[in-house]
Amino acid sequence: MRYYIIAGEASGDLHGANLITELKKLDLEAEFRVWGGDLMEASGAELMKHYRHHAIMGVSEVLKNYKKIKENFHFCKLNILEFNPHVIIFIDYSGFNLRMAKIMKPFGYKLFYYIAPQVWVWRQWRVKTIKRLIDKMFVILPFEEDFYKPWGYEVQYVGHPILDEFENKKALIPNLEDFLKHNNLENKPIIALLPGSRKAEISTKLPLMIAATRNFRDYQIVIAGAPSFDKEYYSQFIENENVALLFDKTYEILQHSTAALVTSGTATLETALFNVPHVVCFKTSKLNYFLAKLLINVKYVSLVNIIMNKVVNVELLQHNLTTENLISELDKMLNNSEYRNNMIQNYAELFKKLGGTGASKRAAIGIYNELNENFR
Repeated sequence: MRYYIIAGEASGDLHGANLITELKKLDLEAEFRVWGGDLMEASGAELMKHYRHHAIMGVSEVLKNYKKIKENFHFCKLNILEFNPHVIIFIDYSGFNLRMAKIMKPFGYKLFYYIAPQVWVWRQWRVKTIKRLIDKMFVILPFEEDFYKPWGYEVQYVGHPILDEFENKKALIPNLEDFLKHNNLENKPIIALLPGSRKAEISTKLPLMIAATRNFRDYQIVIAGAPSFDKEYYSQFIENENVALLFDKTYEILQHSTAALVTSGTATLETALFNVPHVVCFKTSKLNYFLAKLLINVKYVSLVNIIMNKVVNVELLQHNLTTENLISELDKMLNNSEYRNNMIQNYAELFKKLGGTGASKRAAIGIYNELNENFR
């Protein structure tokens, strides 16, 4: 069968690659075209558009890039029609993907969604749109099945794919001595900085993170670089700073870190799985934040806190994201054993809630079975 998959950022590229790997085991004649990244391409898919060329976040960014976005929709539509897939699979990236689903629905393609739009966060009425457009949804958070039931929409919970990546990569992580040696790091405990994967995230948060860590001279500061940028881009933030920058080694960094400052998103979940106490950082434009305050229906921004339905990690949002507050939180995470241990105990409970490994395989089986049911 022919599969067209659309993902819009690094995490979607990762989960898309794992999904492709599992689908290939089930469908020996599978062909893939994708919007994604290096990982999906390496898995054997034909890459049509790299996510770094269409990852746009926030209302103001959308307005500035309107012409480019319109061109992307047109190109995607024509490319799908030319490939004529048996199914279009959308991965996360709801701003683009739901619009693309609306464009392609009249053409009669099967439309599946893996890693659902977070409609439980805001604009819950979008469930009606999803129900109308998407033939089958595969969700990854434990509460999402129950969320959709009152809307009369049956979704399939497959577990969180991050657990697969965590289990696969953790076994390959070098020990501390080798990690320090191979990356020219000092023999000091590590504070990890995960400033995000988009320009707006990095430019807003990384300078604050670095400023806060200057107070902790007994630690070395290691930044997890985003794969879509190079060292030259980061130089504007780290020049003359006593920090290390590593690419494609986020899990290695987390494995050997004592604490972390993390941009909200999937990275908070990854950091928790490594039992690293961390503070969650979120800051956007004033317009975006104003709209979010009006529309968002959840109490938290961190996935850890949302899943646990309580504050496990402190969230420093917008005007509260200051150097002083980051210093205060770092001090507690590093020097207050009760504070640290409480976080780590909550991470163990979180792990149990996430459904175990095998999400990519379960999603692939669900997709393959649905297609075979439809094309018999």
